Amino acid sequence: MFYLFALKSKEKAYICAQFQLFKIMNRYETVFILTPVLSEAQTKEAGSKFEKILKDGKAKIINSEFWGMRKLAYPIQKKSTGFYQLVEFEASGDVIEKLELAFRRDERILRFLTVKLDKHAVAYAEKRVRLLADKA
Repeated sequence: MFYLFALKSKEKAYICAQFQLFKIMNRYETVFILTPVLSEAQTKEAGSKFEKILKDGKAKIINSEFWGMRKLAYPIQKKSTGFYQLVEFEASGDVIEKLELAFRRDERILRFLTVKLDKHAVAYAEKRVRLLADKA
């Protein structure tokens, strides 16, 4: 086992810098709901804005799906429908913070949910993407 407290301060700084270079990339998926008053061009622009945030954070976008307008289970901000979009990506944890901050700041977003995928969810997501590709 490796103990950092047994090292000198220069060695600690070097090791911490090396760990920053090798950030762990986890697999995530996020679903967000856009307000229904937007046009189709505005919804696509909003989706591309959030994908750009991911790309700027060195995330690898695996799949992006626009589900269209759907009825909400309960009203959110007095709206009963919304445009749903799903994005699957691989990223480090600090990218998630930036993405969710952008979601909170954007008034077009009604709700969002980001989930870290385990190995079973990753297998299911890959199977679902293959089935969608076969249908197209």
